Amino acid sequence: MSLLENVPEDRVLSPLTGWTRAHWLAVADDLLLAVRPWATPEFGRIDLPGEPARAGWVSDGLEGFARTFLTAAFRVAGEGGADPHGHLGNYRRGLLAGTRDPGSDDAESWPVIGSVRSGGQPMVESASIALALDLTREWLWDRLSGEEQDRVEAWLRGSLRHEPAPNNWYLFPMAVASFLTGAGRGDAETEAAISRALDLLEGWYRGDGWYTDGDGRMFDHYVGWAMHLYPVLYSHLRRDEELGKRFGARLREFLTTFALTFDGNGAPLHQGRSLTYRFATVSSVALGAVTGNTPWTPGVSRTLLSSGVRYFLDRGATTDGLLTRGFHGPHPASVQGYSGPGSPYWSSKAFSALLAGPDHPLWTATEEPVPALAPSRTTPIAPAGWLVQNTADGLVRVHNHGSDHHRPGGPDGRPDPFYARLAYSTRTGPTSAHNVADNTVVLGARGVEGVRYAFTPAGTGPGWAASRHHPEFVGTALPQAEVLSLVLAHGAWEVRVFRLGAVPAGTVVTVTGWAVAADHPGLLEQRLDTTSITLTAPGPSSRLLAVHGVPDLDVVRAPAGNAFGAWALVPRARGRAGDGLVVVAVSLSGVDPGPAPEVVLDGARVRVTWADGTRSQADVDGPVPQVEPGW
Repeated sequence: MSLLENVPEDRVLSPLTGWTRAHWLAVADDLLLAVRPWATPEFGRIDLPGEPARAGWVSDGLEGFARTFLTAAFRVAGEGGADPHGHLGNYRRGLLAGTRDPGSDDAESWPVIGSVRSGGQPMVESASIALALDLTREWLWDRLSGEEQDRVEAWLRGSLRHEPAPNNWYLFPMAVASFLTGAGRGDAETEAAISRALDLLEGWYRGDGWYTDGDGRMFDHYVGWAMHLYPVLYSHLRRDEELGKRFGARLREFLTTFALTFDGNGAPLHQGRSLTYRFATVSSVALGAVTGNTPWTPGVSRTLLSSGVRYFLDRGATTDGLLTRGFHGPHPASVQGYSGPGSPYWSSKAFSALLAGPDHPLWTATEEPVPALAPSRTTPIAPAGWLVQNTADGLVRVHNHGSDHHRPGGPDGRPDPFYARLAYSTRTGPTSAHNVADNTVVLGARGVEGVRYAFTPAGTGPGWAASRHHPEFVGTALPQAEVLSLVLAHGAWEVRVFRLGAVPAGTVVTVTGWAVAADHPGLLEQRLDTTSITLTAPGPSSRLLAVHGVPDLDVVRAPAGNAFGAWALVPRARGRAGDGLVVVAVSLSGVDPGPAPEVVLDGARVRVTWADGTRSQADVDGPVPQVEPGW
């Protein structure tokens, strides 16, 4: 029986989740105790079951050690050194066994740290080990002999001497350098690693608290669990007041909008890579509360945190106590090639919440509703090119006109489903790259499809967001074609407008809406008439109405399903390019979305009257849409 099962809920202090700080301690202990049988005899590696990642099973074993060590560190540090289950003793033994002879072919030794091009994965794990040592220094590091400290340092310094990936990886050597500096072992090499990372962060900062994960426009959960977590912890642990103010202010700004992307049921936005890290998504919320850099009350913060962890544990994230690779349960399509059996334990970052002690307001305040349960509204996030659409049922949709993880070739030459779609939500997932794509626009010419692959933001504002893209064809079909995509959103409805440029008349145009999924096709219902499609799942319902330019409607099967079900349906509208304008109305809702909006076209001007009488209009005759309220 798990320790969590023995902790009673407290519906007075925590009326929304029932969880207290004791539940968090129990979850941390359950996860740590469950991995012990899979550790090597001296605890140097934790070889969890499953197919290895591309870095190989030895690196995977280090990953299992490092990421669970971080959980143990937050748990013990948060309790002022109390360690009733003896976690640190095991990790101390493993630390010494792993660094005794790095690179050796035995059961305990860690791989040496290489560059991103060869043997680089241990660099990622070095950051977790360094952070764990930093957090528990007085109970672990300070009790090692000088010789033992020297050899741990020698292994860690490999992170400072090799090339990281051109993104958040530069923060891993910074974490190592920060620890060595705090332990009195800093030098020019550590100072250079810290300066380099801080300089790069400034170049990646896009404003309003948002960073891109490396050059370009890569916005996803890495903004919170990497781009904010490492610099905020650095300034916090090193007591650097100047950097603390800078990074703290950015974290506060970030949480103002990022917190809106969590569902009323605790689910994070299902977008971006590494979703198998699951409740690591709330780590920035935790750090904001711990450091006082948050716009939210302690009661709101704790609800976000506890509902974010409960969401996954209540939906089968563990098997026999072990976190699986997937989302709810195992789900291969949610996993990248770099993810091994130990990868899900980057969820450890959520336990930074335990750095707030038992008497901290985070744990003593009464829980309050999360932002997603407020009245319906839309919120633009200009740096990311996102429009967040919340409705009172707690469901969150994010319209994506800015986060583009474009890279040459992509997965099998297709757009990345986790970045290239027009919209994502907290209760649906993108369909597989090998099935029909949900939430997209596609042109068809000369027997090939032109897809939305790389795109450029064209603005955001109250109730709208837009982007432009040149459809990507296999071959050179329609090389001058450009599509301006605009969404107008209000309540639970969206109007999606596509302005086609340099697209010959008669070109096939396909628009898809929200996919709904279930574990069996019998659980899905569909209703189709001459102008609309309604799909109903055990969770949300999806509607698509043809307004202009795509009169032919059908429902397409996606047998690979998504993270919310093994089998999915996608609403689709098709037609042929005529006057260069395509318009559909779309909704995704957990309750009745209400009447569809009325849409009137006047040339390139689109006028929308929403069910409550609110009006929106947009002129799409230009590179940037002109959007105005009313008319």
